[in-house]
This record gives sequence, C-alpha cells and structure tokens, in this order.
Amino acid sequence: MKHAYYAFLFAILFTRVAQAQSPYLPYNADYHHLIDRMEIRQGRWSEGFHSSTKPYNRQSVIQLTDSVLANPDYALSSTDRFNLAYLRNDSWEWINERTDSVKAGGIIRHMEYAGAPGEGRRPFLGIFYKKKADFYSLQTPEFDLHVSPVINLSFDLDGSDPARSRSQTYANTRGVEVRGTIGKKLGFYTYFADNQVFYPKYVREYATLYGKPDPNDGNGFAPGEGFTKRFPAGGGIGADFISARGSFTFNMLKIINVQFGHDRNFIGNGFRSMLLSDNASPYLFLKLTTRLGKNIQYMNLFTELQNVENFAGEGLIPNKYATMHHLSVNIGPHVNIGVFESIVFSRDRLEIGYLNPLILYRFVESYRGSADNSLAGLDAKVNFLKRFEAYGQFMLDEFILSNLVSGNGSWTNKFAAQLGLKYIDAFDVENLDLQGEVNVARPYTYAHVSGATNYTHYNQPLAHPLGANFVEGVGIARYQRDKLSLTGIFRVAKYGADPDGRNYGSNITKNYIGRFRDEGNFIGQGRTTITTFIDGRASYMIRHNLFLEGRYMYRLQSSQFKPLEYTNNFASVGIRWNYAYRNLIF
Repeated sequence: MKHAYYAFLFAILFTRVAQAQSPYLPYNADYHHLIDRMEIRQGRWSEGFHSSTKPYNRQSVIQLTDSVLANPDYALSSTDRFNLAYLRNDSWEWINERTDSVKAGGIIRHMEYAGAPGEGRRPFLGIFYKKKADFYSLQTPEFDLHVSPVINLSFDLDGSDPARSRSQTYANTRGVEVRGTIGKKLGFYTYFADNQVFYPKYVREYATLYGKPDPNDGNGFAPGEGFTKRFPAGGGIGADFISARGSFTFNMLKIINVQFGHDRNFIGNGFRSMLLSDNASPYLFLKLTTRLGKNIQYMNLFTELQNVENFAGEGLIPNKYATMHHLSVNIGPHVNIGVFESIVFSRDRLEIGYLNPLILYRFVESYRGSADNSLAGLDAKVNFLKRFEAYGQFMLDEFILSNLVSGNGSWTNKFAAQLGLKYIDAFDVENLDLQGEVNVARPYTYAHVSGATNYTHYNQPLAHPLGANFVEGVGIARYQRDKLSLTGIFRVAKYGADPDGRNYGSNITKNYIGRFRDEGNFIGQGRTTITTFIDGRASYMIRHNLFLEGRYMYRLQSSQFKPLEYTNNFASVGIRWNYAYRNLIF
C-alpha cells in the first residue's frame, strides 16, 4: 500500500503545476475561530475555501480578510481591526499592496502598518524580526522562507492529585516552525518540537483506556501524539515525546490542489467532530481537493495509520489504511451540505479499488467480501442573520434496517450525531461569541473486529475522544478585547465504563465480537459515569503570536463504580509562542 501512495504521488508530480500555491495553516482551534466568525458575520460563504474542512491555506485566509475590508456593511470594532491585522500580518506574503487599503462603496478602509504589510518596527540586529510574524524571513523571486521559534512553558498548582504533591512544570515545549514556497509553485510547512509534559490525573486515567502503558516499561502516553517515553525516565508519571508535522502542497491543474505530508485533518464545524477530528496523532496522508467553482468542493484523503493494539514493542508497528471522501456543496449563500465516506482496512498488498477517487467505498467493500470497516456520514450548516450558524453531523457505522425499526437496542445500530449552534456578537456585545453543542454515539460505534480495522490511529479515536457509548453537552463562551481573550468551557458527559473487563461499547479499541449482549443496548450502559468539566482561560498577546496565559480547570467524575470517582482542579500560568493551544477535555 505504501508503494501505491508513492507511485500515485510521483505520477502527480510529473503533471504540469498550474499556479502559485500557499502552504496550509496548522490546525489551531483558536485561530480558526477568528476566521469562521468572519464568515458568519459576512452572511455568506467564503470564496477561497469551504470551512467544513480544516485546515485552510494562507492565501485563502487573506482573500477572506480582503472581502471583509471591502464590505461596507461589515462594521469593524477595534477588536475586529486587531484580528484583521493579526491574520494579515501572519500571512503577510500574500498581501500585494503596500498601503493595504481596499476601496468599497466610496469608503477606504485601511489597515495600519509601519511600512509594508507585516513589517516589524525594530528589526533585531537588522536581520531578525523584519516582519512581526517571523523570526527570520527571506524573499527572492523564486524562494520564500519563514522561520519562527516554538515555545510552550506552563507551571501549575494541582492540589487534588496525591501523585503530585508540589508545583511542577506542566508543559515544556521547544521547537521550530518553517514554511514557504519554491518557485511560487510549491508550498511547504514543517514543525518540530521536543516536549516534556506532566498531565493531570484524568489524562493519565484516559491513558489506561487508549494508551495502555505498561508500568514496567518506559513507554508513556500523550493525547494526540504517537510514540512517547516516561518522564522522568523509568517510573515517571510524565511524558517525553517529539512532535513532528509537515507537508508540501501544489496545484495540479487549476482546480485540483494536492497536499502530501504528515499531519492532522478536521471535518466539521463544531468543537468536536463525529467524522474526523484532530484527537489522534498526526498521520501520513495524501489529500486531493477539487474545487468546481465556488460552491462545490470534493476532498479525497488517503491515509496510512498505525495499529498498536497488540504491538509487543519490537520490530515495525503494523500499518493500516483509511481512505475518505468528503463532498461539500453550498446551496446558496446560507446553506452548506456535506457527504462523507470512509473505509478502514489492512492488507499485505495493494487494494486498488480504494484508490478510486470517485466510486462509493461501500460498493467496493461489499464486492470484496465486507471484511473492512465502512463508515458514511452527513454534515450540514446554516448561516443566518449574520449572527448565527447552526450545524450538525451524522455518522452511520453499521445498521440493519429491521433491527433499527424494531427498536430492540441491537448492537448493530451503530451511529453518532452532533447538533450545535454558534452565536456571534451575542446580545449585541461586540466580540462575545457563544457556542452550544450536543454529541452522542451509540455503543460499539467506530469499533470493529480488531485494531486493524477500527476507527483509530495509534490507539486513539479518529473522531470523538470518548470513543462511543456516550452523550455529551458542551457550552463555550469567548470574549475578546483587542489583545486580551477570555474563554470559558462548560462540559458534561455521560458514558458507560467497563472496568470489570466486559465490553459495553465505550472503548472502540475492543473487539466488538466480545460485546456484552446483542440486544437491549443503550447509551450509557455499563458502569454509568458522569464527568463535569469547567475550564477558564485568559490569554494576553504580548506581541505577535506570543501569549501570556492563566487557566483554571475543575473536573468532577462520579460513577456507579466507586474507584472511578475523583476530582481534579488546578490553576496554571504559562507562556505560548507560535504554539497552538489544545483543549484536553474528555
């Protein structure tokens, strides 16, 4: 299978490259929220990208900010101007005009810069930080380069965890980020960082479900990462790991974009995704994105995943593969509908049928004997009144119609759903954004006969971090005043734990052949567990992409199984520099 990817890639490379191509932004929930709220306030979909598939490329983000500046009906608060300048400084190479002003309806709306767009006021030693966003940058007619440091340092006080009796370094990340273009045709991005992290108790408990660390070896666990070691070495409770992501991209023909690399992808418009999220570690992928005008986007994603379910720690980790389609259609300026399809499989040879970018995977899978894991889904969103966006998803893993209609609680009724609403500038308060979301997954959804075909990568779910057999409600409030951002998250979830070794359908790495029962299944079955999560965060941008942060987190877990009951609460302060904040809420 790996050779097929490379052959396919080289075949594409020999095709004529059509036009200049921007590298993609790394996935960053805070960053993408700024972009999405602009789309909602415009009251129409962006022309350069479909926001249901993330991340976006930098050139398209600049095109969106251009349209905001050219829209006389888009009232700009001081914070809106700050965010526009921030986004444009971050991708300054895609701004052409030195004055950076757009005339619209007789009104000239300026973005203020000391010199050219993105230019720093006082370059360090005359070489570094000539541009606000870049430690070092270089532009020639044939080459564009941007280099920046990556740092994430935080310290916390956790008085609820007996395993940590004193304040410790919660996170220590040092790395570098590089992006650019070659010949105005090929875009590239790479990220590399070394990390040592002490996680709270609830994250370490999560590791017993999906990380499965052996206390007698040196392996650790880090959510959203792959191989880790214990820190300190040996019996430490922290994690030591290297993060590495990167990709290159170019346009094949005018309407087809190609991206190849090792990173995450996200499909959806919510805090979570029931189709494909950023929960698991980065993976090797080849992505084709075809744009048919402004209203139709078709994405093909071919991925190589790792199956570590029964890995003994020696030799190569077994591979498995997933291929995905997502068709996104704008029905007018306010409605978007998407169709999703995926197949997860493992072979010792090439499965040519799954490389077809157009055919339905379910047909191929059935034709081959239904040995693989086939999933299909829908997503939709509606933008209205320039303030609201309603969105939802439905994922169908497996079902038998007669069992579904009978309502007998058959284990084959495997589906997941999401329903959410965003409210921008809520109650006429500028830059106060609210979001509410409900997610639900039936028992055994995403699971399959083995780790070779379940919907996981490196033993972590590719969709929701809770796996299956849960219902969750999330409320988010965001408020920004120029450089200061406040974020509050309230979340409550009910799921069925299975500490007695039985398979009630929550842990999707377990073989569903060993299910607890065939009928009478319901959401929350097993040892009913309820988690309540309150998270508050304040961020202040000292300079471009350099944030000083304070955070308080409270998590209460109650369960029918008393050993699972505990409380986590801690406060932390830290500094982030070119590092995307990750919400570890599960």
